[in-house]
Amino acid sequence: MTHTPDITRPPKETVAALEKLGAATVAGTLGHMGIRNPHIAGPVSWSPGRSIAGPALTLQFMPKREDLYGEGEYAEPEKQLHRHVLYHVQAGDVVVVDARGDMSAGVFGDMMSTYFKGRGGAGMVIDGCLRDYPNLKKLDLALWVRGFTPNFHTQTGLMPFAVNVPIACGGVTVIPGDIIVADDDGAVCVPVALADQVIAKASEHHEWEEFSREKLKEGAPLQRYYPLHADAQEEYQAWRRDNPL
Repeated sequence: MTHTPDITRPPKETVAALEKLGAATVAGTLGHMGIRNPHIAGPVSWSPGRSIAGPALTLQFMPKREDLYGEGEYAEPEKQLHRHVLYHVQAGDVVVVDARGDMSAGVFGDMMSTYFKGRGGAGMVIDGCLRDYPNLKKLDLALWVRGFTPNFHTQTGLMPFAVNVPIACGGVTVIPGDIIVADDDGAVCVPVALADQVIAKASEHHEWEEFSREKLKEGAPLQRYYPLHADAQEEYQAWRRDNPL
């Protein structure tokens, strides 16, 4: 079982810009940049209306092997690796968990989640389950999970195996420090090395979409305004001058 050092966090301005763009715009931009599928499929929003962005702290689960992980872990709580990912949490971080899509084990419960909230974590994206939903609702956490279960994290067939290592979450490779963008559309992983390029490309797209949306509301031709036709560029530039962002 592995516990690696803390992550390198990206500039707060980068994170804020990605959150403003939203998951769908970011995912579409990454798609045009050659990242075919950045969507972490499976976990869905249990926090309607919430949006977050932040660097990923990762936790990997593996199928339980009793010679590696037994009930004795509760006699020595510090052997429980799921605790250790939370020790790294700083304000704005996102905990991302590969729980193998398992629906029978709750990765964190009320007390661990309360600690996460107290540390200022932005949210959790878990390819699996949490537990203690009645109490978690009161914490008002931003959560993207598959569901909830009354079982604790190693009660059935899982064991926490590694902290802050590359993981596969919902079919997406997540490297510690990658930036997670999540809202009602789902959670998206942005490779941190591509973040500035995503912002530049997506911001340009986002601007003309605002113009096109206004025109389409007026019943203007779809062929001219989505995508924005070259013949409409002059009109768009005039709109930009009158509507500085």
